[in-house]
Amino acid sequence: MTAEGEIRFWQADESDTGERVDKFLAGKEADWSRMAVQSWIREHRVRVDGCIVKRNYRLKSGERVEVVVPPAEEPEVKPEALPLEVVFEDEDVIVVNKPRGMVVHPAPGSPSGTLVNALLAHCDDLSGIGGVLRPGIVHRIDKDTSGLIMAAKNDFAHRSLAAQLKNHTVVREYTALVMGNIPHDRGTVDAPIGRDPHHRKRMAVEHRHGKAAVTHFEVIERFSRATLIRCRLETGRTHQIRVHMKSIGHPLVGDPVYSTQYRHFPIDGQALHARLLGFDHPRTGERICREAEMPEDMRSLVEGFRRETL
Repeated sequence: MTAEGEIRFWQADESDTGERVDKFLAGKEADWSRMAVQSWIREHRVRVDGCIVKRNYRLKSGERVEVVVPPAEEPEVKPEALPLEVVFEDEDVIVVNKPRGMVVHPAPGSPSGTLVNALLAHCDDLSGIGGVLRPGIVHRIDKDTSGLIMAAKNDFAHRSLAAQLKNHTVVREYTALVMGNIPHDRGTVDAPIGRDPHHRKRMAVEHRHGKAAVTHFEVIERFSRATLIRCRLETGRTHQIRVHMKSIGHPLVGDPVYSTQYRHFPIDGQALHARLLGFDHPRTGERICREAEMPEDMRSLVEGFRRETL
């Protein structure tokens, strides 16, 4: 990090040969638009092998692409008195049951109405490690995933919870409804996840550039057209369960990103619920474990599959 911004760099490989540098960089992060990248090129923030280039410069294999990403202008995040289902709270940690449709923290397109806005109204203090936009946020779940998420009220708690996540001692179990009938009772998907090279807003199993990701699953109940499963995460990659289940031919019911049949079902988003969360209390060491039942829309979906009325 410099005063001008964060320095990021990549090396072009054979598959990148001939690609425009602006398109190459726009595909590296989901929130980097091609227009933003082109403005960085005009500001001489982008260099290829140390040289300033134009936006239409076409890459060659082996070239180093470097960009100085300007510091984000962080807007003021205001408290909002939104409904909040608290399942555990003390002076260090708060655990809430997030509803489907709520974004965890402010981001482009979601400046308000987020879990962070609700937490700021509910709590006197939140840890500052996550910055202005993510106070207290230790981990995330997708907007259209419901269920348990924990936040830290101070930096001491934040560091402890983050270390537990890194060491895989936090237990995170999800209930998911997936397409098709899984024939075996349990299994493990061990496949690295990275940005989808063809769709920059998606993730994918990426053996070359992905990060290690492990999901264990167990069948709860089978239906003729779907399977209800329980998933336990060893890692916490973006869209991990959604990507892993799609990779084995069983995308989540209602998933608007990873399933082509999502419009066929009466649920707004993927049928995924963070049902159980377990961690060691940062101050006392006591094991804290909380559960949350499936939301009504997902229960109705399961009942529909049981009755085959969908």
